[in-house]
Amino acid sequence: MTNRADLAYPIVFGLAVLAAWELACRLLSIPTVLLPAPSLIFGKLISSLPILGADFVQTVIRAAIPGWIMGCLAGFVVALACDRFDFLRRGLMPISNFVSALPIIGIAPILVMWFGFDWQSKAAVVVVMTFFPMLVNTVAGLASAGKLERDLMQSYGASWFQTLVRLRLPAAMPFIFNALKINATLAMIGAIVAEFFGTPTVGMGFRISTEVGRMAVDMVWATIAVAAIAGSAFYGLLVLAERAITFWHPSYRQR
Repeated sequence: MTNRADLAYPIVFGLAVLAAWELACRLLSIPTVLLPAPSLIFGKLISSLPILGADFVQTVIRAAIPGWIMGCLAGFVVALACDRFDFLRRGLMPISNFVSALPIIGIAPILVMWFGFDWQSKAAVVVVMTFFPMLVNTVAGLASAGKLERDLMQSYGASWFQTLVRLRLPAAMPFIFNALKINATLAMIGAIVAEFFGTPTVGMGFRISTEVGRMAVDMVWATIAVAAIAGSAFYGLLVLAERAITFWHPSYRQR
């Protein structure tokens, strides 16, 4: 019952926001070039499904998801290496903070020049954006295992790998899933922004930049709606996976 209520609140609130948006556009006669009504955006979305579908495949399926997988996997593997070798952790962690502060607007055009205008350069941008959040969160998660539990494993003669698999990785799972969820959002942002700097004539970023120039704001909002739906669905799947794997966590216990 609690889960249904938790789901109902955002749905009702979202519908209320859309209704207020629709009424404001109609009653105040807001020009569509400034803010189209949700009904106009929905109509444009339905009538442009083939175009938006091709943009979705180019941006999400071919760039965001592959880049997310590669970035998260690489960050996880390097985090294990940092945990095993202290000198690597001391060297990489300060660099991760530096690279994380770099603006995507500066990285994207460089990677587009390196990897070309197709999906590969967008996936590379996503890899750069998702690598370090996974690295930092995994290292922090591996260090979160209690000292008493680690001492107990050591007293049993457990090796580093056995302690990692049986104690420290399970303890790190909330941190890892936190990074996966953060990176799901970053992957969408990175792939779309990277398309502003060069892409074939398809993709969400290309569609937004092109339609803004043509003052077709309804198409811009339709593209944003598709990106928001895709990002929310991706995030929701990760939340379900997190609850299935980390069901033992105190935040999921019934009160």
